[in-house]
Amino acid sequence: MNVNKKSPTETGLEIAVIGMSCRFPRAVDIDTFWDNLVNGVESIYFLSDEELEEEGIPERMKNHPAFVRAAGGLLQGKGNFDPAFFNYTPVEANILDPQVRILHECAWEALEHSGYAPSSYAKPIGLYVGCSESFTWQAAVMLSGIAESSGVGEFEQSLLSSRDYAASRVAYRLNLSGPALTLHTACSTSLVAVHLACRAILTGDCHMALAGGVSVSNAGHSGYMYQEGMVMSDDGHCRAFSADSNGSITGEGAGLVVLKRLKDARTDRDYIWAVIKGSAINNDGNRKVGYTAPSIEGQRQVIERALHLSGVAPESVSYVETHGTGTPLGDPVEIEALTLAFGSPKNGFCRIGSLKTNVGHMNSAAGVGSLIKTILALHHRLMPPSLNFERPNPRIDFQNSPFRVNDKLREWKQDGGLRRAGVSSFGIGGTNAHIILEEAPLRRESPSSRDKIPYLLTFSAATARGLDTLTEKMAEFLETHPDIRLADAAYTLQVGRENLPHRRVVLCSNRDEAARGLRNQNSGKRRSAEVTVSSPSVVFIFYGLGHQYPGMGRELYDTIPSFRWDMDECFAMIEPHLSDTVKKTLFAGDDNADLHNPQIAQCAVFAIEYSL
Repeated sequence: MNVNKKSPTETGLEIAVIGMSCRFPRAVDIDTFWDNLVNGVESIYFLSDEELEEEGIPERMKNHPAFVRAAGGLLQGKGNFDPAFFNYTPVEANILDPQVRILHECAWEALEHSGYAPSSYAKPIGLYVGCSESFTWQAAVMLSGIAESSGVGEFEQSLLSSRDYAASRVAYRLNLSGPALTLHTACSTSLVAVHLACRAILTGDCHMALAGGVSVSNAGHSGYMYQEGMVMSDDGHCRAFSADSNGSITGEGAGLVVLKRLKDARTDRDYIWAVIKGSAINNDGNRKVGYTAPSIEGQRQVIERALHLSGVAPESVSYVETHGTGTPLGDPVEIEALTLAFGSPKNGFCRIGSLKTNVGHMNSAAGVGSLIKTILALHHRLMPPSLNFERPNPRIDFQNSPFRVNDKLREWKQDGGLRRAGVSSFGIGGTNAHIILEEAPLRRESPSSRDKIPYLLTFSAATARGLDTLTEKMAEFLETHPDIRLADAAYTLQVGRENLPHRRVVLCSNRDEAARGLRNQNSGKRRSAEVTVSSPSVVFIFYGLGHQYPGMGRELYDTIPSFRWDMDECFAMIEPHLSDTVKKTLFAGDDNADLHNPQIAQCAVFAIEYSL
């Protein structure tokens, strides 16, 4: 378990990030996403001639000099939803908005990543999410006739195909009893969702919350015609803050973070990935040249307010994950607003980057993607490169600002104090969000009290195939994470997972033995079974005398605190009647005739069985 030391700069309003999940282009999980970031992978897909032909793009358009054959950052495996796992029929799943399908999967994975099973968590869990528009999907469902042919009524069809019910659907399927809000503020949606979730936790609306967003295009991917001055770039690449930047590129994605008040996370001994020191949202109003234009004043104010609420000095923030669209107007406005908000006479102390250069602009999921990137950067103490940057945009005065583009992988060094970062997300129409992050508190590993006896790793899945996949993934995880502690793994697997019908246990004493046991189908220490999930009645079974022996239960007594507490409780009740003879006799190192005394033997056997 991790023991997190309190920072002297804490205000008591901090929110801990205790779990995450994601679906980003070429990244189906957090680890792959981080690998792509540190290796500078640009996950933009360009269509071949054959694919353009399949999409029905005419030859004259393909050969047009303004045509860009970039499909953007595309999600893989969008059709892998398992309806039975979430208790949907195949017909319902076919009508359900694909974005909402992905939210189901990410919510489940995020809670598992945080070590919690919603069915056994007694306190309310909230859900704050946003999706991109679903009109295209609703029209496709209507034209397909699948609802009518399968007997699904118009009302039920609207409930399944509309994004408006995303949060409440996931809350219903996962039994989340906190607030469930579906919101939309264009590009800033998912970071606004995180801000609102933090507020809900601080005001007591929920004890824990999931927050984020998803954006999946349900239209075909056929490239686009470049138009000067518009949002899309002329070659399908995003070059944020670069001299040759002229636009962005679309992307698909989904991400959720699991949030809890820092003091509660510390009390519950959760693994803390990073800390949200403070956040703010606002709107530009009409302080700009047009409805879709960015506002220096609006962005400046939201960043200033986030810094103020966090109680941190701007000079202590050494990285900002920007909105960074790579547009001729947006980038200069953003740096000007940041410079004014920081108000520091120091230059060049803060690095900036943009996730959009890696995966494109993920619309409703853009903000949470930037947030997860920055959380991982703090965790690994590395700043991933912002791609496609060569020369600074001449319209940006970097030399007289605190900011420099982080164009290569850098170790995140910090001269005293804690590593801190800002994350910005600005929506078309003017809803702005900014969050201040801080690295997780120092973790002091508590010594394991179970280093003498084997650990029991437990697994469960909805299907036999799923159980095998889970087992294989756990074996790979143990092999590639030499720092993992089996005590922590065993605890999380036993108390932080749902109990599903197909189950497997592995008995092991160390990490290597665990991995071998998981991979070996015929291992004597690996057992599998399919069970009927129910609420069984409790039965106490006490065997008769004759099997007791000196030292029985001593190793359990010495290594498992809960067993020792119950044994001591039994000894305390027995002591007025038989003094301390039972404990001394039971734990004697050699054969003791007193252990065959029925009075002592009965008490010893009862204490052992009760404590087990």
